[in-house]
Formats: sequence, C-alpha cells, structure tokens
Amino acid sequence: MDNKTIYRKTLGFSLRRLFWDFFSIVLVLGISTLGFFIAEKVWSKGLIGLAIGAVVGLIIALIVLRFVSYKLKAGQIAMMTRGITEGELPDDVIGEGKRVVKERFLTVAAYFAVTGAIKGIFRQIGRGITRLGESIGGDTGGAIGGAINGAIQTVISYLSDCCLGWVFYRKDVKAGKATCEGAVLFFKHGKTFIKNMGRVALWGIGSLVIIGGVFGGAIYLILSSMSGLLEGFYNEVAELFAKSSDAGNSLVKILQDPNAVPIVFAVIGGLLIWGFIHSVFIRPYVLVGVLRNYIESGKDEVPSEESFGALDSKSKKFKKLHDSL
Repeated sequence: MDNKTIYRKTLGFSLRRLFWDFFSIVLVLGISTLGFFIAEKVWSKGLIGLAIGAVVGLIIALIVLRFVSYKLKAGQIAMMTRGITEGELPDDVIGEGKRVVKERFLTVAAYFAVTGAIKGIFRQIGRGITRLGESIGGDTGGAIGGAINGAIQTVISYLSDCCLGWVFYRKDVKAGKATCEGAVLFFKHGKTFIKNMGRVALWGIGSLVIIGGVFGGAIYLILSSMSGLLEGFYNEVAELFAKSSDAGNSLVKILQDPNAVPIVFAVIGGLLIWGFIHSVFIRPYVLVGVLRNYIESGKDEVPSEESFGALDSKSKKFKKLHDSL
C-alpha cells in the first residue's frame, strides 16, 4: 500500500480534527466577543474584556481539544502504521482506529505520559549541538548550531508521532519500553534521520510559500482597503499597550504607521492560516512517508538493551526513563 493510498484512507481523522479545530475557534471568538461587550457596557473597556474572554476561551478550547485531538491523532497514527506494516486497511478505517485506541487506551495514555520526557531528551541534545557550535566557531558557529538545533526541534514533533506508531507496531511491548526503542531508532539510523529532515523541510517550506503567501497577500489587500475603518481599533490597541513594555511601545509605533499595520497583520495572519492548513492536510501526508522510513529502518533490527546503553551515555533524561522500566 503506497503513501498516497494510506494518506487518503486516513484523511478522515484529519477532517474530524478540522471540525474540532473550527469549533474551538468559534468557541474562543464567541467567548471573546461576549467579554468585549460585557466589559464595554460595564467599564467602557472593551479590549480588556476581549483579552479576558480570549484567555478563558482558549483554556476551555485547549481542554476539549487535548482530549478529542489526542484520540483522533492516536487513531490516525495507528491506522497509518497498520497500512505500512500490513499493507492493507479495513473498510471502516475511522471505526477501527477508534476501536484500537479504546482497546489500548492505557498504552496510549502511557505513551503520552512519557513523550514529554522523550522530547526533553532531544531538546537537551539539540542545545548541546548549539553549545558545541559556539565553542568551535563563536557567534558564527553558534548560529549554525542553532539552525541545526531548530531543524531538530521541527523533526521532534514527527519523531513523537513515529514513536507512537512504533508503540502500536510493538503491541506486545509496554509503551515505555517501546517509546525508548523508538528514540534509539531515531539516532541509530542516521541516513533515515537525514532523509526525514529533508522531507519535512521541503514540504514545510513549500507549503509556507504557497499557503502563507496566498492568504497573507489576501489579508494585506483587505486591510489596506479598510485602513480608514480600522483606525479607531488601532488607536485603542496602541493606547492599551503604550505604557506596558518595550514590546508594547514597539507595537504602538507600528500601529501609528498606517502602511506598516497591513503588512504586520498579513504576516501574522498568513503564518497562522498556514500553520492551521499545514497541520490538518499537509503534515499527515508528510508523516506517512516519515513513518514508513522510520518503521522500516527498525522492524528488521529491533533496538536491544545494548542500544539503550549507548543513548544512556548521551542523555541523563533518557537514562532515567530507561532505568524506570
């Protein structure tokens, strides 16, 4: 079963996550608007009410999405893993994905409990690369090391999903041990790591240029044509941030320049929309390819205790996790 077929058959999980993402946006906007009108009527400080409402809405949305999205994400990765390792998927992919996650709920919960430690391990290693660059080449070396570290952090999110795929593949092994095996695989197969970094970077940059560029340009054109109508809003925001901080003063200067405002909001809006669309539609396709490279690099040579020991020496956090198994 090729990557496109697996992606197409598991896209339903992404579409359901899109629905919940849209619901969360409506929820945040609704609560923010309510806060604005209440604060405007009571204190004549609508922006403060808007900010409070946004915070409350975000907290509620994050609680809902954390539970729902985790289940959908786990089900999608479980079905991607099955398509890669078994070469076929059931007719009811969504139903089977839900069943597998429900059946292995404790395993998935255990995975999400240890994945934070796994991310910490690679952040630690990434910081080590930055420090090494600084020690070798000063500011230039630090910049190069920082760039490498940034690329590693981007791949880490895919690594976490691949680790979960490995947990589903190694269904007879406890989640903690399977996750450690997945972490070892990441470093054991350098060519796979480089191949995955290239795939992630190319798709990420390509989608950013196309999606971010199109929507950023559209936002710029809209705001440019409405600059007069939005002048009052800009002034209110500027007044709110005027005495807050250096960052607030910088924002005031931007808002006072009618030519700069559309550009700033277009860049921010383009990035936000790109991140939203990329995560729902593009990232799952990239993940199928990364997951295939990842699993195929390890299924014929499952990491041993000796391999664990090699990574123990590179990360205290990994050693602590390993010792707890």
